[in-house]
Amino acid sequence: MAGRRAARRTALVLLYQWDVTGQELASLFEGEIDDYSRELAEAVIEQHEELDRRVTEASDEWPADRLGALERNILRLALLELDRGDVPLEVAIDEAVSLAKRYSSEDAGGLVNGILGRIVREKAT
Repeated sequence: MAGRRAARRTALVLLYQWDVTGQELASLFEGEIDDYSRELAEAVIEQHEELDRRVTEASDEWPADRLGALERNILRLALLELDRGDVPLEVAIDEAVSLAKRYSSEDAGGLVNGILGRIVREKAT
Protein backbone atom coordinates (compact mmCIF):
# COMPACT_ATOMS: atom_id res chain seq x y z
CA MET A 1 0.00 0.00 0.00
CA ALA A 2 3.02 2.31 0.35
CA GLY A 3 3.12 2.60 -3.45
CA ARG A 4 -0.41 3.92 -3.62
CA ARG A 5 0.14 6.16 -0.63
CA ALA A 6 3.09 7.81 -2.39
CA ALA A 7 1.07 7.99 -5.62
CA ARG A 8 -1.73 9.82 -3.80
CA ARG A 9 0.76 12.34 -2.42
CA THR A 10 2.18 12.91 -5.91
CA ALA A 11 -1.30 13.29 -7.38
CA LEU A 12 -2.20 15.74 -4.61
CA VAL A 13 0.86 17.89 -5.37
CA LEU A 14 -0.01 17.92 -9.07
CA LEU A 15 -3.64 18.76 -8.39
CA TYR A 16 -2.70 21.50 -5.96
CA GLN A 17 -0.40 23.08 -8.54
CA TRP A 18 -3.08 22.76 -11.22
CA ASP A 19 -5.73 24.26 -8.95
CA VAL A 20 -3.60 27.20 -7.83
CA THR A 21 -1.86 28.04 -11.12
CA GLY A 22 -4.47 27.02 -13.68
CA GLN A 23 -1.71 25.46 -15.80
CA GLU A 24 -2.30 22.37 -17.86
CA LEU A 25 -1.52 19.21 -15.92
CA ALA A 26 1.01 18.05 -18.52
CA SER A 27 3.11 21.17 -17.92
CA LEU A 28 3.35 20.33 -14.21
CA PHE A 29 4.99 16.92 -14.71
CA GLU A 30 8.68 16.99 -13.89
CA GLY A 31 10.55 13.78 -14.40
CA GLU A 32 8.81 10.46 -14.20
CA ILE A 33 5.35 10.41 -12.70
CA ASP A 34 4.05 6.96 -11.89
CA ASP A 35 1.01 5.77 -13.79
CA TYR A 36 -1.33 5.70 -10.79
CA SER A 37 -0.52 9.31 -9.83
CA ARG A 38 -1.06 10.51 -13.38
CA GLU A 39 -4.27 8.51 -13.71
CA LEU A 40 -5.68 9.89 -10.45
CA ALA A 41 -4.77 13.49 -11.27
CA GLU A 42 -6.16 13.32 -14.80
CA ALA A 43 -9.40 11.70 -13.64
CA VAL A 44 -9.90 14.30 -10.89
CA ILE A 45 -9.37 17.14 -13.35
CA GLU A 46 -11.79 15.58 -15.81
CA GLN A 47 -14.46 15.18 -13.11
CA HIS A 48 -13.64 18.11 -10.81
CA GLU A 49 -16.92 19.97 -11.36
CA GLU A 50 -19.02 16.95 -10.40
CA LEU A 51 -16.74 16.13 -7.47
CA ASP A 52 -16.97 19.73 -6.25
CA ARG A 53 -20.75 19.66 -6.52
CA ARG A 54 -20.86 16.60 -4.28
CA VAL A 55 -18.50 18.15 -1.74
CA THR A 56 -20.64 21.29 -1.66
CA GLU A 57 -23.82 19.25 -1.11
CA ALA A 58 -22.19 17.36 1.77
CA SER A 59 -20.85 20.48 3.46
CA ASP A 60 -23.46 23.06 4.39
CA GLU A 61 -20.99 25.68 5.58
CA TRP A 62 -18.03 25.07 3.27
CA PRO A 63 -18.81 24.85 -0.43
CA ALA A 64 -15.94 23.41 -2.45
CA ASP A 65 -14.88 26.79 -3.81
CA ARG A 66 -14.42 28.13 -0.24
CA LEU A 67 -12.21 25.25 0.89
CA GLY A 68 -8.46 25.56 0.73
CA ALA A 69 -6.89 24.12 -2.40
CA LEU A 70 -5.28 21.29 -0.41
CA GLU A 71 -8.48 20.21 1.31
CA ARG A 72 -10.50 20.53 -1.90
CA ASN A 73 -8.09 18.30 -3.82
CA ILE A 74 -7.80 15.77 -1.01
CA LEU A 75 -11.59 15.45 -1.06
CA ARG A 76 -11.62 15.15 -4.85
CA LEU A 77 -9.04 12.35 -4.75
CA ALA A 78 -10.89 10.47 -2.02
CA LEU A 79 -14.24 10.75 -3.79
CA LEU A 80 -12.71 9.48 -6.99
CA GLU A 81 -11.28 6.46 -5.21
CA LEU A 82 -14.57 5.86 -3.38
CA ASP A 83 -16.45 5.95 -6.68
CA ARG A 84 -14.04 3.58 -8.36
CA GLY A 85 -14.27 1.07 -5.55
CA ASP A 86 -10.70 -0.16 -6.11
CA VAL A 87 -9.79 0.50 -2.47
CA PRO A 88 -11.96 -0.16 0.58
CA LEU A 89 -13.88 2.92 1.69
CA GLU A 90 -12.15 2.90 5.07
CA VAL A 91 -8.78 3.06 3.33
CA ALA A 92 -9.84 5.91 1.03
CA ILE A 93 -11.13 7.92 3.99
CA ASP A 94 -8.15 7.15 6.22
CA GLU A 95 -5.69 8.11 3.49
CA ALA A 96 -7.54 11.37 2.85
CA VAL A 97 -7.61 12.26 6.55
CA SER A 98 -3.91 11.44 6.85
CA LEU A 99 -3.08 13.68 3.89
CA ALA A 100 -5.11 16.52 5.38
CA LYS A 101 -3.45 16.21 8.77
CA ARG A 102 0.03 15.93 7.27
CA TYR A 103 -0.18 18.76 4.76
CA SER A 104 -2.75 21.06 6.35
CA SER A 105 -3.88 20.69 9.99
CA GLU A 106 -5.67 18.53 12.51
CA ASP A 107 -8.79 20.61 11.88
CA ALA A 108 -8.51 19.89 8.17
CA GLY A 109 -8.38 16.17 8.98
CA GLY A 110 -11.65 16.49 10.88
CA LEU A 111 -13.25 18.48 8.08
CA VAL A 112 -12.23 15.91 5.47
CA ASN A 113 -13.41 13.04 7.66
CA GLY A 114 -16.76 14.71 8.29
CA ILE A 115 -17.48 15.48 4.65
CA LEU A 116 -16.43 12.05 3.40
CA GLY A 117 -18.36 10.34 6.21
CA ARG A 118 -21.50 12.23 5.27
CA ILE A 119 -21.10 11.34 1.58
CA VAL A 120 -20.60 7.66 2.40
CA ARG A 121 -23.61 7.59 4.76
CA GLU A 122 -25.85 9.30 2.21
CA LYS A 123 -24.68 6.96 -0.54
CA ALA A 124 -25.53 3.95 1.65
CA THR A 125 -29.16 5.04 2.09
